[in-house]
Amino acid sequence: MDYKDKKIVFLGTPSIAAFFLEGLYKAGYNIVGVITREDKPQGRKMELKPSKVAETATRLGLRVFKPHILNKEYSFLDELQPDLLLTFAYGRIVSMDVLNYSKYKPLNIHPSLLPKYRGAAPIQYALRNGDEMTGICLMQMVKEMDAGDVFALKELPIAKEDNYSSLCLKVQQAALELALENLPKYFAGQLIGKPQDETKVTFCPSLKKEDEHLSLNQTPFGFVNQVRSLSEVPGGYLIMPDGGNLKIYQASVLDDKVEGEVGKILLAQKKDIVLQLQEGRVKLEILQKPGKKAVAAQDFNNGARDFLGTILK
Repeated sequence: MDYKDKKIVFLGTPSIAAFFLEGLYKAGYNIVGVITREDKPQGRKMELKPSKVAETATRLGLRVFKPHILNKEYSFLDELQPDLLLTFAYGRIVSMDVLNYSKYKPLNIHPSLLPKYRGAAPIQYALRNGDEMTGICLMQMVKEMDAGDVFALKELPIAKEDNYSSLCLKVQQAALELALENLPKYFAGQLIGKPQDETKVTFCPSLKKEDEHLSLNQTPFGFVNQVRSLSEVPGGYLIMPDGGNLKIYQASVLDDKVEGEVGKILLAQKKDIVLQLQEGRVKLEILQKPGKKAVAAQDFNNGARDFLGTILK
């Protein structure tokens, strides 16, 4: 049997996984089913909308399954009889009862250089911590989260100007390249899994709503990296005096001077908006007030009154 005849069930949810799914499909892989999260209410009207993976799978004519709790609702796998379960950003822990349906060892695409950053938010943590390198791992799915043997990996440099959105685009392309290069070898039994070094494990739990609140009590580099890790989605914010959230999508390091109260806008004219942090100063370069569009500092200054001296929290 040719490797492209192997029956694959794919599990994924967001756009980064949708890109990967479409790439596999266009490469001729036999995707017999797609498992994704349930439709979620979105927008002002809170209308139910399918995940990006569901949208892509439907457009490609693939069978889509949206179990409420996959680990309890997986009987449809009896019919599909997959040769391989392949996961990328599904967003839920998958039980061994489900994984055992995979005739080959089930695989996961994980966007970090394991054992660093096991968990749900490796891309955000790499940016938040100012890493210069990340990567993609093709790894075995086991009972413990992201703890399986690594069959292949691809390193990926992080540019200083990268944010979460731009790095996701790089990750999804690298992930597809890694899979297309190595899945044929995997099906042929030519890849040997390498155990992870348990002494070097670090974790990155999923981000919560409160993690979007930018911290003023840090260095300029730390602040800029936190902004990068949240931009362009969902967008980190500071709280204005009226209680509204001022989103910051881009910032840059100015210096390590402390010349005013922490959180104070020290300069707001022409192209410059300078914010005082606990350990230095940063320039705010792209901002967004509630109900408004995100704009560059100069446009923000043109439309803002009395922003100079404002205390943000």
